[in-house]
Amino acid sequence: MCVINGIIPINIKIEETGKFYEITKGIGTQYDREMEMENWNHLVTNVKIIEGYEDSSHPIQAYTDSSKNDLGLGAGIAIFLDNNLTATLKYRLNGRCTNNQAEQMAILKALEHIQYTESGEKSVQVHTDRRITIQLLQNQKKHTCLIEQIRTKVIEM
Repeated sequence: MCVINGIIPINIKIEETGKFYEITKGIGTQYDREMEMENWNHLVTNVKIIEGYEDSSHPIQAYTDSSKNDLGLGAGIAIFLDNNLTATLKYRLNGRCTNNQAEQMAILKALEHIQYTESGEKSVQVHTDRRITIQLLQNQKKHTCLIEQIRTKVIEM
């Protein structure tokens, strides 16, 4: 009877509301969830994330940015080797992601691209406009999936 009247049955509405809550305010998306302790990087292998400046001696510079508007969410990356543009990457992300998640994904994708395409020394400086991302990377008590993946990628490089 509910379907004929255009009303969603209560059991479906409750299930839908529960899933929506879990995605938006619950335990988070898979990228925001705390990573299980056994998957954390060992304290000895932790890297120190420092804030740098534009005039750096690092041969590889990666610039990341994210943007969200009515058309969706995206992340962009520009990679320079010795001040020469070597790659530009663009990603469209799920609209449920936040700008911070998009920025973190851009950093991860930039590091992956550099790891697999650039030869020689992997001294990289990543430029981001998200202070929260830098703070999360510096805070060894925070272990969300994307932050841990970025730390792991830095260690691998």
